[in-house]
Amino acid sequence: MRLTEVEAYAGESDPGSHAFRGPTDRNRVMFGPAGHLYVYFTYGMHTCANVVCGPDGEAQAVLLRGGEVVRGLERARERRTSARTGQVPVDRDLARGPARLAKALGLTLEDYGTDLLAGGAVVLRKRADGQHAVGDHPGDSGEPAGRPVIRTGPRVGVRGAGGDGTAYPWRFWLDGDPTVSVYRPAAPLRRRG
Repeated sequence: MRLTEVEAYAGESDPGSHAFRGPTDRNRVMFGPAGHLYVYFTYGMHTCANVVCGPDGEAQAVLLRGGEVVRGLERARERRTSARTGQVPVDRDLARGPARLAKALGLTLEDYGTDLLAGGAVVLRKRADGQHAVGDHPGDSGEPAGRPVIRTGPRVGVRGAGGDGTAYPWRFWLDGDPTVSVYRPAAPLRRRG
């Protein structure tokens, strides 16, 4: 998976983070150590994945929002085939969005806490320049083809103060990449009355 879009979350200082109110059974892995997967279930039907990236004891993580499948394309297509219709999404949509990305990678709640540096089924690997990268780049060289333009803006679907794109412009994406998800602001809460 070549990541094309991510969102950053700064734990207890970030009102958009699952760790804003401190450690819970659900978010405990976010508090370190770095290099582990924080996998969670959302909307009662989707799994999403974050890479923990802060120092031990401080909850920080990066949500894997979008990517291009560059290896294991057939397997990703199988995982993303609709059970209801049998249709397979076009390749650009296989991992376009955090739930689609997790499904294309085959991530489930069982992967919660996986050490991405331990060499298991899901790994975070180093590029030739020594920097960490998730997945593979085209050509299997471990190097990006060129320097893409990285854009930044508000996070997708985050309400309240954490969704303020001026204070938290923590969504990062490769400009013009077709595998980047469409930006959707958070829907306002409806009051029952």
